[in-house]
Amino acid sequence: MSLKSRLEILAQQGGSLDRGTSAYKRLVALFDEGTFVELDAYAGCGEDAAGVCTGYGMIGGGMAYAFSQGGAVGTVHAKKVAKVYELAAKVGVPVVGIYDSVGARLEEGHDVLAAYGQMLGCAQSLSGVVPQVAVVAGVCAGTAAVMAASADVVIMAKDAQLFMTAPFVTSALGDKVAGAGSAENAAKAGVCHLVAGDADDAVEQAKKIVSLLPLNNLSEAPYVEYEEADGTALRGICENMQDYDVAAVLAGIFDAGSVVELSAQFASHVTTALATLAGQVVGVVATAGAAYQMCSSCTAKIARFVSVCDSFGIPVITLVDTDGFYESASDELAGAARSAARLAHVYAEATCPKLTVVTGKACGSAYVVLAGKNASADLTLAWPSAVISTLSPEAAVNILWADKVKGSDKDAQAALVQEYIDTLASPFEAAKNGYVDDVIDPAYTRSALISACEMLAGKRVTNLPKKHGNMPL
Repeated sequence: MSLKSRLEILAQQGGSLDRGTSAYKRLVALFDEGTFVELDAYAGCGEDAAGVCTGYGMIGGGMAYAFSQGGAVGTVHAKKVAKVYELAAKVGVPVVGIYDSVGARLEEGHDVLAAYGQMLGCAQSLSGVVPQVAVVAGVCAGTAAVMAASADVVIMAKDAQLFMTAPFVTSALGDKVAGAGSAENAAKAGVCHLVAGDADDAVEQAKKIVSLLPLNNLSEAPYVEYEEADGTALRGICENMQDYDVAAVLAGIFDAGSVVELSAQFASHVTTALATLAGQVVGVVATAGAAYQMCSSCTAKIARFVSVCDSFGIPVITLVDTDGFYESASDELAGAARSAARLAHVYAEATCPKLTVVTGKACGSAYVVLAGKNASADLTLAWPSAVISTLSPEAAVNILWADKVKGSDKDAQAALVQEYIDTLASPFEAAKNGYVDDVIDPAYTRSALISACEMLAGKRVTNLPKKHGNMPL
């Protein structure tokens, strides 16, 4: 080909065989304006393009790498994606994967299996090293679904599909499940963290998530500009704990408009979110209230989130008000102890700053796992409304004061329970024994947590030498 012909191609195509496609446009939209640099633009499979665009640029002022699918997966496709991960590992910056593929290039035979394996291996090797965000903009199936689900945060367009087995195949097998493979189903199952209106919105949400995460596991959690929180919702809340509203409490503690809830449709009795506190990015875990217990899905949701935060040194703030772990024969048969042990393992292993505020009930195992100073928390605060007890107050009264309970009516028993709460289960009693660092007015929660985060900013803790902990999965 003559030099003139080559220049004509550049003029027509702008330097890329894939420019003008939705895959390319999504990468341009992902990066800060004018910063996107494409990699391997002319790599292809014969006369066909590779089916994926790759490159790097700035997202929210920080460097990142990304790939965006737009065709079938083959060996060249995999090599381009692998190169993105290799460069991200060298530089230590996040990777964003935009998934939208028609599947494998079947004509490449067994080579396609190796191609998928190469991409999956790259993604897994960087897990916990640099943040990975998956954007499912179209179809994401089979091994690609495994790869996407392995990301730290998964964002799906409302009309996208993510599945291991195609819905038409499961339907043919007689397994008809409404919404199988849909974003709604993935969100309810805990696979997808955020559901966007469309692919463009999903890319915008990915930009926000990346800007909240550090560049890598050795970088500090970022600081951003912020607006003060509206703390009016916290005033006098102790007197009205029956109307405990997690969203209102979070709005009163963390910077205005900064709370980004993840996995809202999965295990809704607990809230996991990224937020900023005086500009510092933090991870937030909050239970729904004393009337709710934590099921196995709740513990899985919290464990996964805390693990991600710990991987990148993001402080974790846990707000505890729960009636403990779910009490049911079915949960016990399904391995409730294993689920609780997994959660305890993650909290205990985490070396990031861990702050706990007991806003309501924290009894027995729930206190030990989520708020216990000896097992997990660097600093434990409590509101005057807190109830901290080895057992639920009702159970404790029946054991400790059995002689008083015997023969008494319901009103008398309720009075005994309240007496127990006001004395032995009081947060002041726990503070007197060193199990709570301070009892604070709810209105001062924000300032107390800001001070604590500043105090723990230099935390340096390493676990005992080992290959890895044996987490109960």
